[in-house]
Amino acid sequence: MDNGRSANDLLKKVRKIEIKTRALSHQIFAGEYHSAFKGRGMAFSEVREYQFGDDVRNMDWNVTARLRSPYVKVFEEERELTVVLLIDISRSGLFGTSGMNKRDLIAEIAAVLSFSAIINNDKVGALFFSDRVEKFIPPKKGRSHLLHIIREIIEFRPQHDGTDISEALRYLTNAIKKRCTAFLLSDMLDVNGDGTPRYEDALKVAVNRHDLSVIEVYDPRERSIPDIGLVYVKDSETMKSAWVNTSGKKVRAAYEEWFRTVSQTASRMFMKYKVDSVSIATDQDYVKGLMTFFQKR
Repeated sequence: MDNGRSANDLLKKVRKIEIKTRALSHQIFAGEYHSAFKGRGMAFSEVREYQFGDDVRNMDWNVTARLRSPYVKVFEEERELTVVLLIDISRSGLFGTSGMNKRDLIAEIAAVLSFSAIINNDKVGALFFSDRVEKFIPPKKGRSHLLHIIREIIEFRPQHDGTDISEALRYLTNAIKKRCTAFLLSDMLDVNGDGTPRYEDALKVAVNRHDLSVIEVYDPRERSIPDIGLVYVKDSETMKSAWVNTSGKKVRAAYEEWFRTVSQTASRMFMKYKVDSVSIATDQDYVKGLMTFFQKR
């Protein structure tokens, strides 16, 4: 009875997110997605008679000799992409103070990107990671494959709590041999004590192989602490806890400065390696954020 009820609940969740994100993908994102992400290169399309100004390097000498008239090869951009979603399912994603937690936001954005890929006849795959790669779904086409990914996005529960973005990036580099379009969806809170990213080396390698974009999600409350007196806090991944006096101005200022350092350091790193990125808050309209992101590419 419980199994049947949970299965029905899952189907309802899948259906709900499918209806919402499919509509967004069709009405809003498909065109922006299509123009923002290019294919793998140029593919042969046909031959036609030579016209003045054509590049002689494209001459088809076999056809020219056979028909005794100059012909050139015509090439078109290969539009088909392989899209891979790197989805952070670490425990910190469960944090949320504005009606939607970070994992829910990641799930919706991942579903929108998946539908956009399928609409454009692209392959889409998904990699779920915590402090290790927990599950990999190889890229394929088709609605049934898409719904399988969405079910996993909604239902998958990690075996581990931590975050290691390097593990996800290394897996991507090793598993996908041909160039792909990859989206890293995470709160990006994989940093050293001084706020510097722990994943820079893996990122550097991945961007040389693939077209990588970063979609950072965050809760506004993570970046500033309100003055609410003595508060018991716990790190959801390490499970370390402490009492913090939020009434202390120095405490709040130090916390906010640390987050600014994390954000600014990551932004400089993304610029250094030419990685497109966007930050979206859980209380923000992610439609606008993604639209702006696509249009800037």
